Amino acid sequence: MPRALHHLDLWVDDVATAEGEWGWLLAWCGWQREDGMLSWVHADGTYLFMEHSSDQHGEHDRLRPGINHLAMTVETRDELDRMRAESTERGWHEMYADRYPHAGGEEHVALYVENSEGFEVEVVVGD
Repeated sequence: MPRALHHLDLWVDDVATAEGEWGWLLAWCGWQREDGMLSWVHADGTYLFMEHSSDQHGEHDRLRPGINHLAMTVETRDELDRMRAESTERGWHEMYADRYPHAGGEEHVALYVENSEGFEVEVVVGD
């Protein structure tokens, strides 16, 4: 079966900060950094490219029309717990901490984090 998503272009305001925040999170979720580029590739072939564009205007606001958040996966609850423990020092703020790991419902095991530019990522255990 072909991959469902070919690639993502992520426009960021501060490339250096975003590279550290996103690079850490993507590595946790199994993405590999491509040499010499601001891009990461997943084992299924999907890739994410990061840049700051002169065409950008205004700040990112996930609550306006557009993509609200990305959801990625890790294989185990142990990985999710370790990711949660490290997330703050890596620039990600935990959302819904009082309901971890079931903020999405009792049958759903996930961590919700937001970075310094307001991008939200939901990290789900398994498929």
